[in-house]
Amino acid sequence: MNCSASLLPSGTAGAELAEQFRVIAEIGGDIAFSIDCASCALLYVSPSIEQLLGYSPADIAAQLGDAGSALAALCAGMPERVRRLRNGDRSRLRLVRETELRGAHGYLVPVEVLSALVCDAGGEPVTLVGQVRDLSPRRQREAERKRFASMLNHEFRTPLSTIDGAVQRLEATCQDADDATRQRYRKIALATDRLIAMLDDYLSPDRMAEIGGERKPTSVAPRELLDEAAGLVRAAGRVVSVEVGELPDMLRCEPDGMRLALKILVDNAVAFSPETTPILLRGRLAASGIELAVRDHGAGVPLDEQARIFEKFFRGRNADGLPGSGLGLYMARSIVEVHGGVLSLVSPAAGGAEFRIWLPVAGAGKAPLRPQASSDHAAPAADAPAATGRHQ
Repeated sequence: MNCSASLLPSGTAGAELAEQFRVIAEIGGDIAFSIDCASCALLYVSPSIEQLLGYSPADIAAQLGDAGSALAALCAGMPERVRRLRNGDRSRLRLVRETELRGAHGYLVPVEVLSALVCDAGGEPVTLVGQVRDLSPRRQREAERKRFASMLNHEFRTPLSTIDGAVQRLEATCQDADDATRQRYRKIALATDRLIAMLDDYLSPDRMAEIGGERKPTSVAPRELLDEAAGLVRAAGRVVSVEVGELPDMLRCEPDGMRLALKILVDNAVAFSPETTPILLRGRLAASGIELAVRDHGAGVPLDEQARIFEKFFRGRNADGLPGSGLGLYMARSIVEVHGGVLSLVSPAAGGAEFRIWLPVAGAGKAPLRPQASSDHAAPAADAPAATGRHQ
C-alpha cells in the first residue's frame, strides 16, 4: 500500500483535491481512507487508524479484501453501489453508517463511516473515499447522561415518596381538620403526583433508554400538528373547529416539543372556557413563517394580568382552587422560543383568548418580518376591549 497515494485517480487537480480531503479529515481527528473501485485495493488510510484499531496501514491493506475480516465494513456493499450508480441510481452515492469494528486487541470499537463514490470525467465510479469517526466519546457521554438522569430520578423520587406517604397519612387522619387544612393537604398531594409523573416522563429508565437510539424526526407536517391538537379537544368531549389556510408541507422543528406546546394551549382552552362553546384551531402563513393558533370563547385574560401571563409560576386570580402549577404557558413559550418563534396572546374583540404560535419558515414570505410581540407576552390589539376573569 502506498500511504501517499492520490485519493483521486488521475491529474494534478485530482491529487490536490485528494490532499485537501485528507488534510480536512485528519485535522478534525477523523481517519481518511480511499479504496479503488475496480480492485477493492486500499489506496490510502490515515496512519492514526493504528491508534484506533491496533492495525497498521499495511494490515488494513492486507485484510480489506477478505469478506470475513473485521475491516471489511469499510468497503461493504461497494460493488452493489457501483452497479446502481452505473444504472443511474444515485441514492447510494454517499452513505453514512454506524457500525462496530473489531480491533487487533479483540474489542469492538463503535465507529461512524462516511463514504462517497468519486467518478471520473465520464461518470464512471473509480474511487471510494471516506472518513472513519470514533464514536466512543459520544457513547461515553450518552452513558454518563443516562447515569446522571438516573441519579436525579432517584434523588428526587426518594423525598417525593416521603412527602407523598406523609400527606396520605395526614389525609387519612384529618377527620377533625377544617376545610382549609384538608384543601392544603389535597394540593400537596396533587403537586406531588405531578412531580412524580414528570420524573416518569423525563427521567425514567425507559425514557433514558431512548437516548442514543434511533434518530428522532426533525420535521413534521403543520397540518398533522393541528389534527392531533383537534383530537385532544375531541377527547375532552368538546367541539372543535379547524381552519387551515396555506401551509408548508413540512415544518422543521422538534415534533414532540411542538406537540407539547400545543397540548398546553389546548388544555388551557378546555379548562377555562364553557363546555358548550367550541374551540378554534387555525393554521396559516404569516410574516415569513407560519402561525398556529388556539382560540377559546371563555372569559379572557384580565388586562392587568396579560403582562405576566407567561411568567414562571404565575397564576391568575381566577385559577384559585383549580389544579395547576403556573408552569404551563411558561413551558409552552420556552419551547416555541427555542425554535426561534414567538408565543403571543391576543384578546379578540368578541371575547375569549387566542394564543398564537409563530414559527419561522424559510421561503414562507417575502418580507423578513416577525409578529409584534415581545419574548414574554404580546399586548392585545389596540381596538380590543379589556378581558376579565381569565386564568393562567
